[in-house]
Amino acid sequence: MADLKDISTIEDIQQMVNSFYANVRKDDLIGPIFNDKLQDRWEPHLQKMYNFWQTILFDVRAYSGTPFPPHKQLPVDKTHFDRWIAIFNTTIDSQFAGPITEEAKMRATNMAFMFSHKIEYFRNAENEMRNAMKKS
Repeated sequence: MADLKDISTIEDIQQMVNSFYANVRKDDLIGPIFNDKLQDRWEPHLQKMYNFWQTILFDVRAYSGTPFPPHKQLPVDKTHFDRWIAIFNTTIDSQFAGPITEEAKMRATNMAFMFSHKIEYFRNAENEMRNAMKKS
């Protein structure tokens, strides 16, 4: 394998994001969820992801927003987040190597863990609320 360079430019981020989501779209488990949710809005989503990763990795204020709410209602669980991370790491490792690449993988893993737990928490809270309403 040739020496891989680290993620260092916006073009690198675009390459990372584009190749990652190309792999996501083809995946049997998570591809249908993304394709159903985004439909013909992939371009704006990719642009948002370029900005997000530029903010996370380069400390450039390109992204502002709250990434969790759009994910909260998706029909996903830990299995889906584990697949997301596996695809992310495989995709990024095939193209880049270095400290920023490792930072991207760590940040993605932490986000997937947090999103998975928050979604589970909200689902449990909603179920408890529904059950309490039924009893009253």
